Amino acid sequence: MSEEKKLTTASGRPFYEKEDSLTVGRRGPILLEDYVLHESMAHFNRERIPERVVHAKGSGAFGTFTVTNDITKYTRAKMFSEVGKKTDMLARFSTVGGEKGSADSDRDPRGFALKFYTEDGNWDLVGNNTPVFFIKDPKKFADFIHTQKRHPFTNMKSQTMRWDFWSLNPESLHQVLILMSDRGTPYGYRHMNGYGSHTFSMINANDERFYVKFHFKTDQGIKNFTDEESVKMAGENPDFAQQDLLEHIEEGKFPSWTLKIQVMPEEEAKNYEWNPFDLSKVWPHSDYPLIEVGKMELNKNADNYFAQIEQSAFAPAHIVDGIGYSPDKMLQGRLLSYPDAHRYRLGANYEQIPVNRCPYAVNNYQRDGFMTVTDNGGRSENYFPNSFDNITKAEEYKQKPPRVTDAEADWYDRNASVSGDDDHYTQPGNLFRLMNDEAKSNLVKNTVGSMSQIDGPKKEQITQRQLMHWYKADQELGERIAEGLGVKIKH
Repeated sequence: MSEEKKLTTASGRPFYEKEDSLTVGRRGPILLEDYVLHESMAHFNRERIPERVVHAKGSGAFGTFTVTNDITKYTRAKMFSEVGKKTDMLARFSTVGGEKGSADSDRDPRGFALKFYTEDGNWDLVGNNTPVFFIKDPKKFADFIHTQKRHPFTNMKSQTMRWDFWSLNPESLHQVLILMSDRGTPYGYRHMNGYGSHTFSMINANDERFYVKFHFKTDQGIKNFTDEESVKMAGENPDFAQQDLLEHIEEGKFPSWTLKIQVMPEEEAKNYEWNPFDLSKVWPHSDYPLIEVGKMELNKNADNYFAQIEQSAFAPAHIVDGIGYSPDKMLQGRLLSYPDAHRYRLGANYEQIPVNRCPYAVNNYQRDGFMTVTDNGGRSENYFPNSFDNITKAEEYKQKPPRVTDAEADWYDRNASVSGDDDHYTQPGNLFRLMNDEAKSNLVKNTVGSMSQIDGPKKEQITQRQLMHWYKADQELGERIAEGLGVKIKH
């Protein structure tokens, strides 16, 4: 039996009166001096931190990444330095649009966030279970997410505003097609792929830059709910994905994913047929085949959900030597917005929280602020340079400057035809034509079920606008959805 522990206040004072308040007489009023009562209620009132604006409902676990193939010709990142090298990591999976109490089987993209604790700092790879996204410019993000949340008048989810936004932004078609397929309702988190989604870069020992896409392929095999199954599961067990992941790890049935990358030499990015930095597009595997890198295994559940999963904070801004950014506009926007969201939700010192803190070394001049939980730098100076400490700038970590190909600043049309950025239909159409008959039928049924909920005075206008997008992607797809809705496409 473990050693007996005494019940204490937060300041460490042992006490006995845990269950009864101090009152004047047996039935009299409570005295102000019952500090234990005040401490208990004051803390209770502050137990809930703001939930994530997106990705609020999530699950996570710790694990290990192991290198299985040499990619040192592409990157000098230390975690990829040799075959067999292992790196501790944390993964968090989530739905995107739902609140913290929503069902994790809902039709929604899934977040796929990874934190690798490397000796050169923490590397966060923050993506989704899809290789593309609904928009390709961060200025549109807040408006898009508003359509996935609650209507300001009804305080209810609205298919009308979702389809209104999508129909007005045909760049969303590729992701909407994936969302409306059975891939929009994965069978928990173990049976889905994960993607960095954005274009990132790798820099090797010779300072050569390569653009990369990250793909985590589930070793459990792809498995999805049908629409009916996902709705049924939402009612029976809204925490199905959480329970499924947790129980499999507790039972020693550790889920794993194989990391593969696509690599594009920097020079080829200039003239590739698709904008390689457009988040609504993929790089065809026929042009840039997948290269195996390593294996990610999740083998340890968090001991405390709030401390280690709810307080975990991932940001694509957190890179390490050998990994870099790209001109991907959505990535550029997230470099600012993600850390800013964490500072709002967890405080300016969110990276001091143990689950977020680099386990190797953190040497900087940041001091003070809410929830400083380290020694705050002790007696050391809080300015640089100074004559007292031995913190130096490491010349060997000097970054290769990014190449700017267009020196003229402007608000460029993200869908300009002159640059070929207005083709929103070829890739979604190709994806539809790759599907088998069952997947096509489910896609049509799911889309009809969702679009049939469009209502209000603009119903016909929104419906026709979206039908034209489906029709342009693939004539069969457009006609089948129109038939299911009982309307005729107006050309």
